Amino acid sequence: MRKVYNEIAQIAGNVITVIASGVSYREIAEVRSDGWSSLAQVIRLESDRVALQVFAGTRGIPTDAEVRFLGRRLQTPVTQALLGRVFTGSGVPRDSGPELDDNPIEIAGSIVNPARRIIPRKMIRTGIPMIDVFNSLVESQKLPIFSVAGEPYNPLLARIALNAEVDIIILGGMGLKHDDYLFFRDTLEENGALSRSILYIHTAADPVVECLLVPDTCLAVAEQFALQGKRVLVLLTDMTNFADALKEVAITMEQIPSNRGYPGDLYSQLAARYERAVDFEGAGSVTVLAVTTMPGDDVTHPIPDNTGYITEGQF
Repeated sequence: MRKVYNEIAQIAGNVITVIASGVSYREIAEVRSDGWSSLAQVIRLESDRVALQVFAGTRGIPTDAEVRFLGRRLQTPVTQALLGRVFTGSGVPRDSGPELDDNPIEIAGSIVNPARRIIPRKMIRTGIPMIDVFNSLVESQKLPIFSVAGEPYNPLLARIALNAEVDIIILGGMGLKHDDYLFFRDTLEENGALSRSILYIHTAADPVVECLLVPDTCLAVAEQFALQGKRVLVLLTDMTNFADALKEVAITMEQIPSNRGYPGDLYSQLAARYERAVDFEGAGSVTVLAVTTMPGDDVTHPIPDNTGYITEGQF
């Protein structure tokens, strides 16, 4: 039976604290109040104090809101009907299409054992000479595009999405301006590439918590399609916004900060996403190409610095 609680002990930023028992880490709950509802995820357990991130934000939530634990982790559907669609970071349709619930899978699961992976050897042509000739993109690689704010890295990603010789493109946008989101959608649609693409978009106006869900959702869906024999290219922009969202949540949780205020597990958080790039023997592959903007054009900043240790070079 689902457990329901009607008292919130604390509200800090987008995090609420409930006194509860029998709850597991990363379990999903539904928060309801006067016709308003949102999903939330357990992010900390301290004895009977359970901290949850509320996806839609906590503005207007009363302390007597109903919190119902669902007994499962966050899930996302995986079906061919995803192709050509646009969703939010939490998987809610952003276009005018229907909600999907077929074949739900948990996001942020375990990564593939490195010993069971195939050594990368198959080139992915992008149609960009400086990449194809001088620094070829190979299936199951994880590569960042190091850039600075203001450079046209999103048009570059869009061009790669149009030309890359893969079966499926999954685009994850984090903290995008609305104009950038429309640019990606319209460019893919006008050039006939939207039918092989899936877009998970978090804009700067959306709750910061949803930003953290984008890479996990993209990579979980990509992995399922790869197991079906598809060559999947995951394009992520911008991982700096993802890291900043981690920082904001860590500050809310009063965690002890590390280098420049970022959480001490920044390396592990980034590696957990990048390491999901994989080539399955007898099936397909997941290749990750992610933009990392360098604050102040500083390559020693914690985000590009940690990224460089995890990935296999960079563009």
